[in-house]
Amino acid sequence: MERVAVIGASMTQFGQREEWVLELLAEAGLECLDDSGVDAADVEHLYVSNMASGEFEGQTGIMNALAHDLDAIPAYTQRIDQTSSSGGAGIYAAWQSVASGASDMTLLVGGEKMTHKTTGEATDVIASLTHPVEYKTGVTLPSFAGLTARHYLERFDAPRDSLAKVAVKNHKNGVDNPNAQFRKEIDEETALESPIVADPLRLYDFCPITDGSAALMLCPEDVAREYTDEYAVITGIDGATDTHVVHEREDPTVMGGVVESGEGAYEMSGLEPEDIDVAELHDMFTILEFLQMEGLGFAEQGEAWKLVEEGYTERDTGELPINTSGGLKSKGHPLGASGVAQAVEIYEQLVGEAGPRQVEADVGLCCNVGGFGNCVITTIMEAAR
Repeated sequence: MERVAVIGASMTQFGQREEWVLELLAEAGLECLDDSGVDAADVEHLYVSNMASGEFEGQTGIMNALAHDLDAIPAYTQRIDQTSSSGGAGIYAAWQSVASGASDMTLLVGGEKMTHKTTGEATDVIASLTHPVEYKTGVTLPSFAGLTARHYLERFDAPRDSLAKVAVKNHKNGVDNPNAQFRKEIDEETALESPIVADPLRLYDFCPITDGSAALMLCPEDVAREYTDEYAVITGIDGATDTHVVHEREDPTVMGGVVESGEGAYEMSGLEPEDIDVAELHDMFTILEFLQMEGLGFAEQGEAWKLVEEGYTERDTGELPINTSGGLKSKGHPLGASGVAQAVEIYEQLVGEAGPRQVEADVGLCCNVGGFGNCVITTIMEAAR
């Protein structure tokens, strides 16, 4: 297989945007073309990660429309929908297109427009990814998160404020991300006293509803050297699926898709958890940061909260900085863009373009989760050597 490089990346402002999804996608796509120095006419494959443009806007065919707007015709186009892990699935598809030799220049753009809907309407669209039996009884992803958090805290004797520390950390990191939705620090008291959403989880344990887009440019490593000396290489990537019905899982605190995709990515890259210098995890809910840390081998089962309490995941002082971008918690969660934006942060860390968020890193990992662990993609990237 070809060694696949990332030579450019972009991310729009996340938050409440006036633009519709096609405009957001075009904004990120044009910025990525400029960042990578690639002419639109040289793009051979164009992938668009998007969960629900039809449900949110009544807009379909967005991949073809984007090719037109970017002047990337006649590039092959495809829309990638894998619920809230659509961005990670897009990375996997884009990587496959280059690794297989089918494309020498692949542009991936992820995006979603959500904030024009009410919270109830947006939640209903997202909840449609649950099993029909669960959905018709009113089960939503926040309720799964609350149930899991309660079980985790009681089973592993974890203090409630350990979850608040995740929110505090990620909000602090988001202050230094100019494209983050929330650039405001919070303290533990604020997090712990915010309104209950799904007991024991409160408002600050949840990510916001977000508009935004992000993009990556991928090509073979030998082509990358024609454009730049500063690039990253995807050395490991894998995806996995867990049970659609959450209560059928043997252990609700183990996300099987995270475990399986992580093991596959580690095996492909020849690396181990201790080799990772920086990670972006899917903190749609604070409890998910714990579960992914454990599923990816950064902590033993039931021990992630202790590492967070010890400051292990802090950006400036921790051994493994997690969610230097602010995570979904602070940066925002435009469904189709989130997995791509995770990889944008890792890319910028590896090429030294993360500004005040910069940490010392040669190897980075991102984990994008669909639903409540229903489908997962884990990607490992290394700085060019």
